[in-house]
Amino acid sequence: MHFRKLNPKSAKHYGCMAAGAAVLSFGLFNVHSQSRITEGGVLGMTLFLHRWTGISPGIFSFLLDMSCYLVGFRLLGAAFLKNAMFSTCCYALFYRLWEFTGPILPSFSDRPLVAALLGGLFVGAGAGLIVSRGGASGGDDALALILHRATGWKIASAYFFTDFVVLMLSLTYIPPVKILFSLLTVFLSSKIIDLLHSRLSDSGLQKV
Repeated sequence: MHFRKLNPKSAKHYGCMAAGAAVLSFGLFNVHSQSRITEGGVLGMTLFLHRWTGISPGIFSFLLDMSCYLVGFRLLGAAFLKNAMFSTCCYALFYRLWEFTGPILPSFSDRPLVAALLGGLFVGAGAGLIVSRGGASGGDDALALILHRATGWKIASAYFFTDFVVLMLSLTYIPPVKILFSLLTVFLSSKIIDLLHSRLSDSGLQKV
């Protein structure tokens, strides 16, 4: 049986997505989860729909993520789906690792500004590494790449637009002050994602 040798370009490609998944999951578990930072995008939409329908977020998350992946496959091609499946699996495995080790950072629930800034840095760096290689850790990343390709918007604009819409809807049941700090987080993360995407991306979606 012959195995395809992992060349340096492939190693960099998949290593970048794996590193991004590690950073992203670390930030979401150690900062967002512990400090209860409200989410935008697809995850925020699942919480919004759960609030008003009572249906489990797990069901909505699966349906929305799969819908985004299907549209991404149709619009961005098989390379996107391959990258997305790899980075999604890496994200799930790393998140499980952080759950096993327990929180490493202290809770910043009493310092929402610090939590918002630190959370934005982790999400921006992690998601930026993933999307720069044409991957997606979930429906949020897939939707941003779809909007980026379909509209020509910058990645930062695509991320912020989806997060902003969902956070505005979330005002129906979440205090405005929490939404304000979440907007700060998504603004910072979208800018970092855009920076990494423009600096690290070779030519859009990677085919390795």
